[in-house]
Amino acid sequence: MSTVANDVIIVTSSLTRDMTGKEDSHRGPAIRALCKITDPSMMQSVERYMKQAIVDKLPSVASAALTSSVHLMRQGPAVVKRWVNEVQEAVNNDNIMVQYHALGLLYQIRRTNKHAIRKLIVKFSKAGLRSPYAYCFLIRIAANLINEEGEGTDSPMYDFIDSCLRHKNEMVIYEAASTIVSLKCVTPNELSSAVNVLQLFISSPKPVLRYAAVRTLNKVAIQYPAAVTACNVDLETLITDSNRSIATLAITTLLKPGVDRLMKQISSFSSEISDQFKTVVVDAIKSLCQKFPRKHTVLMTFLSNMLREEGGYEYKKAIVNTIISIVEENPEAKEADCEHTSLATRILHLLGREGPRTTTPAKYIRYIYNRVILENAPVRAAAVSALAKFGAASEDLLSNILVLLQRTTLDQDDEVRDRATFYYQLLKHNDKALN
Repeated sequence: MSTVANDVIIVTSSLTRDMTGKEDSHRGPAIRALCKITDPSMMQSVERYMKQAIVDKLPSVASAALTSSVHLMRQGPAVVKRWVNEVQEAVNNDNIMVQYHALGLLYQIRRTNKHAIRKLIVKFSKAGLRSPYAYCFLIRIAANLINEEGEGTDSPMYDFIDSCLRHKNEMVIYEAASTIVSLKCVTPNELSSAVNVLQLFISSPKPVLRYAAVRTLNKVAIQYPAAVTACNVDLETLITDSNRSIATLAITTLLKPGVDRLMKQISSFSSEISDQFKTVVVDAIKSLCQKFPRKHTVLMTFLSNMLREEGGYEYKKAIVNTIISIVEENPEAKEADCEHTSLATRILHLLGREGPRTTTPAKYIRYIYNRVILENAPVRAAAVSALAKFGAASEDLLSNILVLLQRTTLDQDDEVRDRATFYYQLLKHNDKALN
């Protein structure tokens, strides 16, 4: 309401009293509220109170002042920059959250000066911060500098990140490993130190560490599959992890460098995971088929089996899109089945287009005609069109197709009967319009 109120000054005076009052539980919220309604014209009047609050002995008050100052940077950056001495004092606070918030504000004050940022990282990396959150923040700042300046692994910033792999706090260790594998300058050989740390986390009793490690290794495997082969034995133990999210990520990570030995393991637990994670597996299979086209038989068989299982529309749609993508990129791969009308019609259209070009097109006729017998009207109509495509493309199959189409002219649905009659007459008179 501060944007529409006429007497904001009254509220400002009340909040200022609360900021400096004896009721500690009111001071932090009063600082946040005051900074929320402060505009550039009021910055000078609140400056003295904010500087006092930043170095306050009470952590909740100091943190409220520091985080509010970050927002005030948008209103009056020149004023906030004058608080740098107080902010530097707050960085030395024993409280880990105050230290983290102070470092964040100090970075905001100096972010336009790359040299000052570099000095900040060097200073606090040597000083030894108490807060693991502050260390994680420093790692991210260093990574930004490396990427923006185009530095290599021989820079002091990289050395700092690499040293954090030996930190005593697991959060800092993971942040360093995750950052190293995402740096632009890192080569596969230089990933080994980060991968070794992530490998240790895989066997951690803490699910959050196992999940974080396998998720990061999954990203590494996309670009550098050979870099994670040393972790394969540990990753295979995660396939049976009680947390199905971890198990799914382990499977998709292992799928990047290898295929055959994992299909049976995936099948054994695929019924236990949600459609969301099944979709992750499907996406991994799609990328695998693009990378290893000769493995399409194993992968297409697996996708076909997944398509026959129970599942929601989005999950089945992901499978169908993957199958179609594989078929379009690899003419040797063709096979499908589905329970959803829109997906089933797409598959039948695909079979009608690609099936006649295969070496043994006759094997698809039974599959397609089963849809004419068992499915609803829209799918039956699509199946009729697919059958007609086979008849037009193959003289050997024409007589059988004509018999099937003639039977379908007695269908109870008008659209299906009309299509069957139309295609029957075209094929009977050897009309090449379908070719």
